[in-house]
Amino acid sequence: MLSTRLSAIAAKIPAGSRLADIGSDHALLPVSLAENGTIARGIAGEVNPGPYEAAQRQVREAGVGKLIDVRKGDGLSVLTPGEVDVISIAGMGGSLIVSILEAHPDRLEGVNRLVLQPNVGEDQVRKYFLTHNWILSSEELLEEDGKLYEVLTADKHPDAERLNEEFYRERTIGRSCQLDREWLLRLGPYLVEAGGVVFHSKWERELAKWRRIEKQLTESELPASQAKREEVRHNIAKIEEVLACTGMDRR
Repeated sequence: MLSTRLSAIAAKIPAGSRLADIGSDHALLPVSLAENGTIARGIAGEVNPGPYEAAQRQVREAGVGKLIDVRKGDGLSVLTPGEVDVISIAGMGGSLIVSILEAHPDRLEGVNRLVLQPNVGEDQVRKYFLTHNWILSSEELLEEDGKLYEVLTADKHPDAERLNEEFYRERTIGRSCQLDREWLLRLGPYLVEAGGVVFHSKWERELAKWRRIEKQLTESELPASQAKREEVRHNIAKIEEVLACTGMDRR
């Protein structure tokens, strides 16, 4: 049985896919997808010896060794160009996920979908999609065991540059909340439109962090701290505005 987080990722893997799950840990995701017949083939990539051996054991015990190949290596280095059409990466920071994708761009040949779940730095993943001509096709924000996770799905599209330019154009949320590209990348364009309880929970936590930072800066007499405080106050005001514009009852 997959966790809520992994189930959300699994739901974004199209039927018949050739999937590479990078940083697969115990290979729970590809094994589950193989068992229910979703994927045509799976590759579980893992760089660390312990998880690599655990993934091998999981595949062997599930009896799906003919469908899933467990490979030891760093990031996309375990792949050859053109052998998969979907890549999933979960449970890492956004900057690490981006570095994995950028380290071997040739391995993305033939890939038409990315399903990524960054633990932090979600905006960096969205920026990667934007600058590398991927279309952000869906976002899901979920809570499990007191932790919040975002699942970001992106697809290849021949007209991605134009579509992204339109998608990230400044827009109004609610009646009066103006969001530019920077804030859409931070908040998530689909997530901020949907609002809801979990969205509020995430950004109330972020707001609390910014307020703690503001307090620390207020107590400092350094000129640099005073300049930084203005930036922090701007962030606080914007998040407060967004929370006021997105009702708790919205989904």
